[in-house]
Amino acid sequence: MKAIVAHAAKDVRIEEAPEEQPGPGEVKLRLATGGICGSDLHYYNHGGFGTVRLKQPMILGHEVSAIVDELGEGVEGLSVGELVAVSPSRPCRTCKYCQQGLHNQCLNMRFYGSAMPFPHIQGAFRQSLVADAIQCVPAGELTPGEAAMAEPLAVTLHATRRAGEMLGKRVLVTGCGPIGVLSILAARRAGAAEIVATDLSDFTLAMAKTAGADRTINTKDEPEALAAYSVDKGTFDVLYECSGAAAALVGGIAALRPRGVIVQLGLGGDMSLPMMAITAKELDLRGSFRFHEEFATGVSLMRKGLIDVKPLITHTVSLEDALSAFEIASDRSQAMKAQIAFS
Repeated sequence: MKAIVAHAAKDVRIEEAPEEQPGPGEVKLRLATGGICGSDLHYYNHGGFGTVRLKQPMILGHEVSAIVDELGEGVEGLSVGELVAVSPSRPCRTCKYCQQGLHNQCLNMRFYGSAMPFPHIQGAFRQSLVADAIQCVPAGELTPGEAAMAEPLAVTLHATRRAGEMLGKRVLVTGCGPIGVLSILAARRAGAAEIVATDLSDFTLAMAKTAGADRTINTKDEPEALAAYSVDKGTFDVLYECSGAAAALVGGIAALRPRGVIVQLGLGGDMSLPMMAITAKELDLRGSFRFHEEFATGVSLMRKGLIDVKPLITHTVSLEDALSAFEIASDRSQAMKAQIAFS
């Protein structure tokens, strides 16, 4: 079978890889669609992010949908030929954090396509994949592309849980890549009354508007536009910081009202924080990392038509042209979510 393997920055290859067979409780899958995530782009463009670096060849990918090809012993609730969304979250379920229900903080997490541990955890961008049956959520009438969006949607659903009460809140989203735009959809579904989104790209801001943002601001063209929201100690109740850029975080903090909540999703590396403002305004700073049970919730919301991710899928290329998808996905002037069709 073919797999998409990262060797170093700008060195991603389509290579042959051995197929695996399912054991008890596992399923063999024929990959349908894979979406290129921000972390995939970091590996492609830079060989990693922050202190996380490629130290060996690694199959990329963790946003995938697939067709069930074969059931391992004891598997129930899935059928051969069925389309499933495949969660990349594979916690050990036995460590102290799993026992506390914090599966996303698992000490022995096997998250597809991650260079955080060594040896690296190989990813899901391969024609054939063996997964635990519990990772597979039936996608029903969803398209393969929609089903592959369950992973980034789950990231934003987890962030929305971290933010707390959302009904009637005023929300600021900084950074309108896929996570930022999906955050708009998640916040609105949770009851946000007003959503303002900022970015440096008119294309991504247009996508944010389509997703339901009440106002969009290009902070490159209007660097002072957020200042109006800083009057009287601030306006917004919740900040989804999705860019990983220090300037966006600082500007967002200034626009938050006292006792507002900062949810940090962007993983751009360590940033300096305006601690005096955080302290004086009694702000809550909450990290948000991956997800777990929110994955199935995301599939359910899409299947019920309560969240529509189709407008975010801007490009789909064949496996043969997969390397071009990484270049397309890197261009924020034309791409929101680029996907690879494996079959």
